[in-house]
Parts: sequence; C-alpha cells; structure tokens
Amino acid sequence: MPRLEPGMARIRVKDLRLRTYIGIKEEEILNKQDVLINLTVLYPAVDAVRDNVIDQALNYRTLTKVIIHHVEENRFALLERLTQEILDLVMGYPSVHYAEVEVDKPHALRFAESVSITLAAHRQS
Repeated sequence: MPRLEPGMARIRVKDLRLRTYIGIKEEEILNKQDVLINLTVLYPAVDAVRDNVIDQALNYRTLTKVIIHHVEENRFALLERLTQEILDLVMGYPSVHYAEVEVDKPHALRFAESVSITLAAHRQS
C-alpha cells in the first residue's frame, strides 16, 4: 500500500457483509452466500478538509451503496472476478488515486474460517 502523503485521505470500509451468488458448485449457484468486503481508498482531501463540504470529499456512503447494489444483484463464479469488479467500481471514481479490495468467502474451505482474494490498483499521475 502506498504511503499516506500529506493532503491525502485514507478511507477504510471494514467488514461489509453482503450476500451474493458466488461459486461453481450447484449449491453455490442456487443459494446466496455471505461475502465479507474490506476496502482501502486513497484520495486527495485538501479541499474537503479546508472547506468542510461533502461535495469535495469522496462520499463513502455513495461508494458503498454502489458496491452493495452490484454485489447483491449479480452472480460470480470466481472470487477473483467479484474482487476485480468491486475494484473497477472504486477506480471508476476519478478522485481515487489508489484502491485495495479484499473479499472473504467465509467457510469456503472445511478447516478454514475463510478464503480471501486481495487486488489493488493505482492511478498513474
């Protein structure tokens, strides 16, 4: 993860628990399962800090609503695909300089709490 430079803000959304169709087995195709999403976003926040105006900030509520709608309304065979699509949504915001998305699939393995995939992207300056 890049260093937090002066003027940049780091937003973290922790443990966003959603239900979606994820997997390749018949029971996974037929039944929604929990996924746990964590994301980290870096964006320049100088104007938002100075003016205290929401229009100058990256609205994490709006961003989260977009993610919720996308995840809950679609089907995914692979955790990698789900993670990439969330990352693409986040990077669709022009102010985002860096984003990291981790998606956990609880109980995907018999003896593990969960399996997760993490993907990251950054905007070229």
